[in-house]
Amino acid sequence: MKIDGTPFRAIWVDETDGWAVRIIDQTKLPWALDIPRLTSMEAMAHAIKAMLVRGAPLIGASAAYGVALAMRTDSSDSNLSHAIVTLGATRPTAINLRWALARMEAHLRPLGGNARTVAAYAEAAAICDDDVATNAAIGRHGLPLIEARATNGRRVNILTHCNAGWIATVDWGTALAPIYMAFDKGIDVHVWVEETRPRNQGASLTAWELGKHGVPHTVIADNAGGHLMQRGDVDLVIVGTDRVTRSGDVANKIGTYLKALAARDNGVPFWVALPSSTIDWTISDGLSDIPIEERAQSEVTTMTGRAMDGSIATIRIVPKDSPAANPAFDVTPARLVSGLITERGLCSANEAALAEMFHETA
Repeated sequence: MKIDGTPFRAIWVDETDGWAVRIIDQTKLPWALDIPRLTSMEAMAHAIKAMLVRGAPLIGASAAYGVALAMRTDSSDSNLSHAIVTLGATRPTAINLRWALARMEAHLRPLGGNARTVAAYAEAAAICDDDVATNAAIGRHGLPLIEARATNGRRVNILTHCNAGWIATVDWGTALAPIYMAFDKGIDVHVWVEETRPRNQGASLTAWELGKHGVPHTVIADNAGGHLMQRGDVDLVIVGTDRVTRSGDVANKIGTYLKALAARDNGVPFWVALPSSTIDWTISDGLSDIPIEERAQSEVTTMTGRAMDGSIATIRIVPKDSPAANPAFDVTPARLVSGLITERGLCSANEAALAEMFHETA
């Protein structure tokens, strides 16, 4: 996708040295486009844990390059194991992290020495290229959902929650991929962007990337989504996900479940876009089996923004003695999901449909 007309990916190898890894620091958006140069596995682990990179597909790709950085320093079996464990502990909910690390380990364990280092970079690059191709396929399969509502040139209003765009992946995004393709095709599409407290990924990330690509959008408070659905101002909801069970339960950013309830009550289709690497075939009950990350209280008690004098400031918004809880995700039961948008096509959110579509892995 593009930033002010220039194509970007969310992660890449530094062109000047061929081994350091470049990322977009998402904690600095939308105030600054900062592109740090990462030179160690530890730096990548910090980037994942501190959410300089986030979004399930990008977390997996970043972890893969974290392994490559580790192998450049020390390609021993013990350091490979250390890298897998360290990177695997950074974020507990996004299944793509575990998937990418398992793929890297299976590919590298039989190798040794310099061959392991070269192979690590090649496999990480392959994971990134696969992610781009997968997300483009998700966009193509989701596009007809938008086209079907664009009759006679009418505007299609789509609501999304959190950020599942290109900066949550390597490129294209998941939930936003069909939207970008619709926009690029000339369809009159408009996106309701929920702010997504507490980290405001909608207001700071989704709005930023849509604006940089030129897609019409409007930022709304999280609690406005149901009201807009009641008024008939939402044609469909498309969200991403960090983990989907084999039965079709969906874990996504906290607040997604409430959007699904409002969509069901108002007859608005609620679609979830995901790569198959986000499906956890080992679990069935999302409510009991998916670990929900509890993040720092400060994400709830403080907010960061641009002050009137132009400076960037972080302020506390709750009384100093009030504690806060911060579950980062919730689980939307499969019964509330209209369907899944995958790289192989549209799929019902149930075990039989998923097993049929991905029979070789189910």
